[in-house]
Amino acid sequence: MLATATFRIPTHRCHVPTARHHVHKALADWGITGELADRATLSANELVTNAVSHCRVSSARVRVTLILCDRELALEVSDPDRDRLPLPRHPGPDEEGGRGLAMVAALADAWGHRQGPYTKTVWARFTLTPAEATRVPDRP
Repeated sequence: MLATATFRIPTHRCHVPTARHHVHKALADWGITGELADRATLSANELVTNAVSHCRVSSARVRVTLILCDRELALEVSDPDRDRLPLPRHPGPDEEGGRGLAMVAALADAWGHRQGPYTKTVWARFTLTPAEATRVPDRP
């Protein structure tokens, strides 16, 4: 089974909840609920927040793509600021930010990034358990 969902949002923090909503809805449409949906949605929130917060390309849009293939769910967040790569930080206890990538690393089975000719993509991968995979309806 292969299913994809892609949408774009402007690079403004006020659109992060919209991204969360789209991710949650796509997962629910595919029969992915519960803990896996929560982990993927929270990861999307963090990656989209980073993209809209750090992209320095004016009038840019962030692309969010979900790919479900057999027992793997991929989340990809792309923006046109290709040279500004994500760097995990080690913030002090009093710092308000800097924990998003550590959170994604804890929630996902794997994460990373890649540069394209005009964009960078930060991705996270989630493995479906056999029980989760059997709940996913077959799609043409």
